[in-house]
Amino acid sequence: MKFDTVIIGGGLSGLTAGLSLVKKGKKTLIVSSGQSALHFFSGSFELLSSSDEPFKAIDTLPETHPYSRIGRDNLLRLAEGTGQFFASAGVTLCGDEPHKRLTPMGFKKNAWLTSEGLLTIPDSGTLPWKTAAVVNICGFLDFHSSFICAGLGKCGLECREFTVNLPELEKIRQNPTEMRSTNIAKTLTGEVLDKFAAEIERVSAGCDVVILPVVVGIQDESECKRLCSLVSRPVKMVATFPPSVPGIRIQMQLKRQFCAAGGTYLLGDTVTDGVFEGSRLVGIHTANHGDSLFTADDFVIASGSFFSHGLVAERNRVYEPVFGLDVLASDERGEWFAMDVFDNQPYMSFGLSVDNEFRPSAGGAVVENLRAVGSVLGGFNPLKEGCGAGVAILTAMRVAELIS
Repeated sequence: MKFDTVIIGGGLSGLTAGLSLVKKGKKTLIVSSGQSALHFFSGSFELLSSSDEPFKAIDTLPETHPYSRIGRDNLLRLAEGTGQFFASAGVTLCGDEPHKRLTPMGFKKNAWLTSEGLLTIPDSGTLPWKTAAVVNICGFLDFHSSFICAGLGKCGLECREFTVNLPELEKIRQNPTEMRSTNIAKTLTGEVLDKFAAEIERVSAGCDVVILPVVVGIQDESECKRLCSLVSRPVKMVATFPPSVPGIRIQMQLKRQFCAAGGTYLLGDTVTDGVFEGSRLVGIHTANHGDSLFTADDFVIASGSFFSHGLVAERNRVYEPVFGLDVLASDERGEWFAMDVFDNQPYMSFGLSVDNEFRPSAGGAVVENLRAVGSVLGGFNPLKEGCGAGVAILTAMRVAELIS
């Protein structure tokens, strides 16, 4: 089966690259094993949250950092168009002004783009309300109202905690492992959402704003908008502990748009190996398609890091398991980690070694028609630098430009 481009990985980076390419008329295949890091999404994309001025801080990054490889001018241009790119896929993001998000623990963190409907805090730290009703659902343990109230209290809000209950949630409440944000969101639709809105309206009387966990709108944004229309005061949502409703929603929206534009998406399949001719990758085999060879002019590896097995660590080595690509990693195991768990952990910066066109190498030789994007790349620490989503999106967009 012949394609223009084959992408390995269906997470944020793979879908961004895929959607960018099909919009340019490229016949594109995505091979996805399933769950991605979007299932752990905070609701906000981070560009470089370790800095209060991320676009200035980019100039200080090492040359191996993915942002440095994109180049400052390209990065600023791509970042400016990111909101419109997602809007065209039915994903509404806000981020015209610098802002912060509120974590499930009530801490403020710098954010770049945030899903519409989620609470954002201006850099000034001042919110336009005086009193907030922080509302949780009875039996839901992945949202801690007291932490949220403490965080909002530092922004000058007087918070009042409430818990609401609905009989329609009783079935999943009987099993604590089922009382998760995604299952709640699947229940809070239609008439049940109307009842939920009525309960919120009742308990929040006398407050200026309602703060909820993100437990609505797993398919698209319409249920979130309807909930807001049914409550007479502003409704803002805060991310919960995983799984992430907004993350799963974004993944489904991007996948739907990719397929609607003519892309082919193989879900629940993994790439087992590649066929090379000299310095070029000719095709790939997958676990579910046996001897069938998927060929293409260009390939993109967006397989992720250790979490999604895009990288594998054994006792004395770190390696890329599909093609045996060169990895930026220390050969000394003792240099992989710091003893202080809160310190900068070196292994978080491990990943593929690429050139300035994001072409990885194998045995020191560049693979001419293969590009790498997202967290499989080396040279950056997504947690300490707060740039995981930014790297995923912007490297994918840049590679789509280089291919087309």
